Amino acid sequence: MNQRILITGGAGFIGLHLANHLLDYDYSVLLVDNYSRGVSDNDLNKTLQNKRATFVNCDLRDKGKVLQLGSDCSVIFHLAAIVGVSHVSKEPERVLSDNVQTLANIIELGHAQNDLSRLLFASTSEVYAGTLEKIGISIPTPESTSLTLPDLDRPRTSYMLSKIYGEAMCQHSKLPFTIFRPHNIYGPRMGMSHVIPQQLKKAHFSVDGQSVEVFSPDHTRCFCYVDDAVEMMRRMMETENCEGKTLNLGLESPELAIKEVASECYRAVGKTLVVDCKKPT
Repeated sequence: MNQRILITGGAGFIGLHLANHLLDYDYSVLLVDNYSRGVSDNDLNKTLQNKRATFVNCDLRDKGKVLQLGSDCSVIFHLAAIVGVSHVSKEPERVLSDNVQTLANIIELGHAQNDLSRLLFASTSEVYAGTLEKIGISIPTPESTSLTLPDLDRPRTSYMLSKIYGEAMCQHSKLPFTIFRPHNIYGPRMGMSHVIPQQLKKAHFSVDGQSVEVFSPDHTRCFCYVDDAVEMMRRMMETENCEGKTLNLGLESPELAIKEVASECYRAVGKTLVVDCKKPT
Protein backbone atom coordinates (compact mmCIF):
# COMPACT_ATOMS: atom_id res chain seq x y z
CA MET A 1 0.00 0.00 0.00
CA ASN A 2 1.23 3.49 -0.76
CA GLN A 3 -1.29 5.53 1.20
CA ARG A 4 -0.06 8.15 3.63
CA ILE A 5 -1.98 8.47 6.90
CA LEU A 6 -1.79 11.63 9.02
CA ILE A 7 -2.26 11.09 12.77
CA THR A 8 -2.68 14.10 15.06
CA GLY A 9 -1.64 13.32 18.60
CA GLY A 10 0.79 10.87 17.02
CA ALA A 11 3.20 10.90 19.97
CA GLY A 12 0.39 10.03 22.36
CA PHE A 13 -0.77 6.70 23.74
CA ILE A 14 -3.33 5.68 21.12
CA GLY A 15 -1.67 7.65 18.31
CA LEU A 16 1.65 5.82 18.48
CA HIS A 17 0.01 2.40 18.80
CA LEU A 18 -2.11 3.24 15.76
CA ALA A 19 0.98 4.36 13.81
CA ASN A 20 2.82 1.11 14.55
CA HIS A 21 -0.23 -0.92 13.57
CA LEU A 22 -0.60 0.92 10.26
CA LEU A 23 3.11 0.53 9.53
CA ASP A 24 2.66 -3.23 9.97
CA TYR A 25 0.07 -3.03 7.19
CA ASP A 26 2.49 -1.20 4.87
CA TYR A 27 0.93 2.25 5.18
CA SER A 28 3.07 5.38 5.52
CA VAL A 29 2.36 7.59 8.54
CA LEU A 30 2.82 11.27 9.30
CA LEU A 31 2.77 11.81 13.07
CA VAL A 32 1.84 15.31 14.23
CA ASP A 33 2.20 16.41 17.85
CA ASN A 34 3.47 19.28 19.98
CA TYR A 35 4.19 17.14 23.08
CA SER A 36 1.51 18.83 25.17
CA ARG A 37 0.45 15.29 26.16
CA GLY A 38 2.47 12.97 23.97
CA VAL A 39 6.13 12.33 24.80
CA SER A 40 9.38 11.92 22.92
CA ASP A 41 10.68 8.60 24.20
CA ASN A 42 12.36 5.39 23.06
CA ASP A 43 9.05 4.05 21.74
CA LEU A 44 8.55 7.05 19.48
CA ASN A 45 12.18 7.02 18.37
CA LYS A 46 11.89 3.34 17.47
CA THR A 47 8.81 4.04 15.35
CA LEU A 48 10.57 6.90 13.56
CA GLN A 49 13.39 4.56 12.52
CA ASN A 50 10.92 3.17 9.99
CA LYS A 51 11.47 4.95 6.67
CA ARG A 52 7.68 5.17 6.17
CA ALA A 53 7.22 7.16 9.39
CA THR A 54 7.62 10.93 9.61
CA PHE A 55 7.16 13.29 12.56
CA VAL A 56 6.25 17.00 12.58
CA ASN A 57 6.13 19.14 15.72
CA CYS A 58 3.10 21.36 15.18
CA ASP A 59 0.69 23.37 17.31
CA LEU A 60 -2.66 22.53 15.75
CA ARG A 61 -4.14 25.84 16.90
CA ASP A 62 -1.91 27.59 14.35
CA LYS A 63 -3.80 27.33 11.05
CA GLY A 64 -0.83 28.46 9.00
CA LYS A 65 1.40 25.70 10.37
CA VAL A 66 -1.36 23.12 10.01
CA LEU A 67 -1.79 23.94 6.32
CA GLN A 68 1.97 23.51 5.86
CA LEU A 69 1.58 19.79 6.67
CA GLY A 70 1.04 19.17 2.96
CA SER A 71 -1.62 17.84 0.63
CA ASP A 72 -0.66 14.22 -0.03
CA CYS A 73 -2.48 12.37 2.78
CA SER A 74 -5.23 9.88 1.96
CA VAL A 75 -6.57 9.66 5.52
CA ILE A 76 -6.49 11.90 8.60
CA PHE A 77 -6.98 10.53 12.10
CA HIS A 78 -7.67 13.48 14.41
CA LEU A 79 -6.83 12.18 17.89
CA ALA A 80 -5.29 15.31 19.41
CA ALA A 81 -7.31 17.21 22.02
CA ILE A 82 -7.01 19.23 25.19
CA VAL A 83 -8.00 16.66 27.82
CA GLY A 84 -7.12 15.64 31.37
CA VAL A 85 -8.50 16.51 34.79
CA SER A 86 -6.12 19.43 35.36
CA HIS A 87 -7.14 21.16 32.13
CA VAL A 88 -10.83 20.37 32.36
CA SER A 89 -11.18 21.51 35.98
CA LYS A 90 -8.98 24.61 35.75
CA GLU A 91 -9.38 25.78 32.14
CA PRO A 92 -12.76 24.63 30.81
CA GLU A 93 -13.03 27.60 28.43
CA ARG A 94 -9.67 26.71 26.89
CA VAL A 95 -10.76 23.08 26.51
CA LEU A 96 -13.80 24.24 24.55
CA SER A 97 -12.07 26.83 22.39
CA ASP A 98 -8.87 24.90 21.62
CA ASN A 99 -10.57 21.61 20.76
CA VAL A 100 -12.97 23.37 18.38
CA GLN A 101 -10.22 25.48 16.81
CA THR A 102 -7.87 22.56 16.22
CA LEU A 103 -10.62 20.54 14.55
CA ALA A 104 -11.57 23.53 12.39
CA ASN A 105 -7.96 23.73 11.20
CA ILE A 106 -7.85 19.98 10.53
CA ILE A 107 -11.06 20.18 8.50
CA GLU A 108 -9.49 22.96 6.42
CA LEU A 109 -6.40 20.78 5.99
CA GLY A 110 -8.70 17.98 4.86
CA HIS A 111 -10.12 20.19 2.13
CA ALA A 112 -6.55 20.98 1.00
CA GLN A 113 -5.67 17.30 0.37
CA ASN A 114 -5.39 16.10 -3.20
CA ASP A 115 -7.34 12.91 -2.60
CA LEU A 116 -8.70 12.54 0.95
CA SER A 117 -10.69 9.35 1.39
CA ARG A 118 -11.58 9.82 5.07
CA LEU A 119 -11.33 12.06 8.13
CA LEU A 120 -11.65 9.96 11.28
CA PHE A 121 -12.51 12.02 14.36
CA ALA A 122 -11.94 10.75 17.90
CA SER A 123 -14.93 11.83 19.96
CA THR A 124 -15.48 10.38 23.45
CA SER A 125 -17.70 7.98 25.36
CA GLU A 126 -18.40 10.90 27.71
CA VAL A 127 -21.02 12.14 25.25
CA TYR A 128 -23.31 9.63 26.99
CA ALA A 129 -22.63 11.02 30.49
CA GLY A 130 -25.69 13.28 30.65
CA THR A 131 -27.96 10.54 29.33
CA LEU A 132 -26.61 8.06 31.88
CA GLU A 133 -27.08 10.53 34.73
CA LYS A 134 -30.54 11.85 33.86
CA ILE A 135 -32.26 9.08 31.92
CA GLY A 136 -30.20 5.90 32.05
CA ILE A 137 -28.76 3.89 29.18
CA SER A 138 -28.59 0.27 28.14
CA ILE A 139 -25.33 -1.69 28.18
CA PRO A 140 -23.95 -2.18 25.57
CA THR A 141 -24.96 1.28 24.42
CA PRO A 142 -26.16 1.71 20.83
CA GLU A 143 -24.91 4.70 18.86
CA SER A 144 -28.53 5.73 18.30
CA THR A 145 -28.92 6.55 22.01
CA SER A 146 -30.17 10.13 22.41
CA LEU A 147 -27.61 12.48 23.93
CA THR A 148 -28.67 14.51 26.97
CA LEU A 149 -26.48 17.33 28.25
CA PRO A 150 -25.33 17.39 31.87
CA ASP A 151 -25.28 20.69 33.75
CA LEU A 152 -23.31 23.20 31.68
CA ASP A 153 -21.78 24.93 34.71
CA ARG A 154 -19.69 21.87 35.53
CA PRO A 155 -16.11 22.30 34.28
CA ARG A 156 -15.94 18.62 33.28
CA THR A 157 -18.80 19.15 30.84
CA SER A 158 -16.49 21.29 28.68
CA TYR A 159 -14.61 18.31 27.27
CA MET A 160 -17.64 16.33 26.18
CA LEU A 161 -19.29 19.48 24.82
CA SER A 162 -16.24 20.16 22.64
CA LYS A 163 -16.51 16.61 21.30
CA ILE A 164 -20.26 16.83 20.60
CA TYR A 165 -19.64 20.10 18.79
CA GLY A 166 -16.78 18.42 16.93
CA GLU A 167 -19.08 15.63 15.81
CA ALA A 168 -21.44 18.25 14.35
CA MET A 169 -18.51 19.97 12.62
CA CYS A 170 -17.57 16.69 10.93
CA GLN A 171 -21.17 16.09 9.91
CA HIS A 172 -21.29 19.48 8.14
CA SER A 173 -17.68 19.58 6.88
CA LYS A 174 -18.49 18.21 3.39
CA LEU A 175 -15.59 15.79 3.91
CA PRO A 176 -15.86 11.99 3.93
CA PHE A 177 -15.77 11.24 7.67
CA THR A 178 -16.13 8.63 10.37
CA ILE A 179 -16.71 9.57 14.00
CA PHE A 180 -15.72 7.11 16.70
CA ARG A 181 -16.29 7.22 20.46
CA PRO A 182 -13.52 5.37 22.37
CA HIS A 183 -14.49 3.48 25.54
CA ASN A 184 -11.81 3.01 28.23
CA ILE A 185 -8.83 2.01 26.10
CA TYR A 186 -5.86 0.76 28.11
CA GLY A 187 -2.41 -0.67 27.48
CA PRO A 188 1.33 0.07 27.52
CA ARG A 189 2.40 3.71 27.45
CA MET A 190 -0.97 5.07 28.59
CA GLY A 191 0.49 7.07 31.47
CA MET A 192 -0.49 6.98 35.13
CA SER A 193 -3.63 9.15 35.17
CA HIS A 194 -5.98 6.21 34.51
CA VAL A 195 -7.66 3.68 36.74
CA ILE A 196 -5.70 0.55 35.73
CA PRO A 197 -2.14 1.98 36.12
CA GLN A 198 -3.22 3.75 39.31
CA GLN A 199 -4.46 0.49 40.82
CA LEU A 200 -1.34 -1.36 39.65
CA LYS A 201 0.82 1.27 41.33
CA LYS A 202 -1.15 0.96 44.57
CA ALA A 203 -0.84 -2.81 44.39
CA HIS A 204 2.90 -2.71 43.76
CA PHE A 205 3.63 -0.48 46.76
CA SER A 206 1.04 -1.90 49.14
CA VAL A 207 1.51 -4.34 51.99
CA ASP A 208 -0.23 -7.63 51.28
CA GLY A 209 -3.55 -7.80 53.09
CA GLN A 210 -3.52 -4.11 54.04
CA SER A 211 -6.76 -2.16 53.57
CA VAL A 212 -6.53 0.10 50.50
CA GLU A 213 -8.82 2.95 49.37
CA VAL A 214 -10.81 2.25 46.19
CA PHE A 215 -12.85 5.21 45.01
CA SER A 216 -16.24 4.62 43.37
CA PRO A 217 -15.82 0.85 43.80
CA ASP A 218 -19.23 -0.05 42.37
CA HIS A 219 -18.94 2.07 39.24
CA THR A 220 -18.67 -0.19 36.18
CA ARG A 221 -16.71 0.17 32.96
CA CYS A 222 -16.02 -1.94 29.89
CA PHE A 223 -12.32 -1.89 29.00
CA CYS A 224 -10.73 -2.27 25.56
CA TYR A 225 -7.08 -3.22 25.06
CA VAL A 226 -5.23 -0.81 22.79
CA ASP A 227 -4.23 -3.48 20.23
CA ASP A 228 -7.91 -4.30 19.72
CA ALA A 229 -8.76 -0.59 19.51
CA VAL A 230 -6.26 0.26 16.77
CA GLU A 231 -7.29 -2.84 14.81
CA MET A 232 -10.87 -1.54 14.83
CA MET A 233 -9.68 1.94 13.86
CA ARG A 234 -7.87 0.55 10.82
CA ARG A 235 -10.95 -1.45 9.82
CA MET A 236 -13.11 1.69 10.11
CA MET A 237 -10.68 3.45 7.80
CA GLU A 238 -10.63 0.66 5.23
CA THR A 239 -14.36 -0.12 5.24
CA GLU A 240 -16.38 1.99 2.82
CA ASN A 241 -19.71 1.62 4.61
CA CYS A 242 -18.19 3.20 7.74
CA GLU A 243 -18.09 6.53 5.90
CA GLY A 244 -20.59 9.00 7.35
CA LYS A 245 -21.13 6.81 10.45
CA THR A 246 -20.74 7.44 14.17
CA LEU A 247 -19.39 4.33 15.92
CA ASN A 248 -18.65 3.25 19.46
CA LEU A 249 -15.10 1.95 19.81
CA GLY A 250 -14.87 -0.74 22.47
CA LEU A 251 -15.72 -4.31 23.34
CA GLU A 252 -19.07 -5.78 24.28
CA SER A 253 -17.50 -7.85 27.06
CA PRO A 254 -19.16 -7.64 30.49
CA GLU A 255 -18.57 -4.43 32.41
CA LEU A 256 -16.31 -4.63 35.46
CA ALA A 257 -16.82 -2.78 38.73
CA ILE A 258 -13.82 -0.67 39.76
CA LYS A 259 -13.30 -2.90 42.81
CA GLU A 260 -13.06 -5.90 40.42
CA VAL A 261 -10.45 -4.03 38.37
CA ALA A 262 -8.51 -3.26 41.53
CA SER A 263 -8.71 -6.89 42.64
CA GLU A 264 -7.32 -8.08 39.29
CA CYS A 265 -4.45 -5.59 39.56
CA TYR A 266 -3.56 -6.89 43.02
CA ARG A 267 -3.76 -10.47 41.82
CA ALA A 268 -1.38 -9.57 38.97
CA VAL A 269 1.34 -8.65 41.48
CA GLY A 270 0.61 -11.59 43.76
CA LYS A 271 -1.28 -9.73 46.50
CA THR A 272 -4.77 -9.80 47.97
CA LEU A 273 -6.93 -6.68 47.92
CA VAL A 274 -8.78 -5.59 51.05
CA VAL A 275 -11.15 -2.83 49.92
CA ASP A 276 -11.74 0.37 51.88
CA CYS A 277 -14.56 1.79 49.77
CA LYS A 278 -14.66 5.51 49.10
CA LYS A 279 -17.37 7.54 47.44
CA PRO A 280 -16.42 9.79 44.52
CA THR A 281 -15.29 13.27 45.53
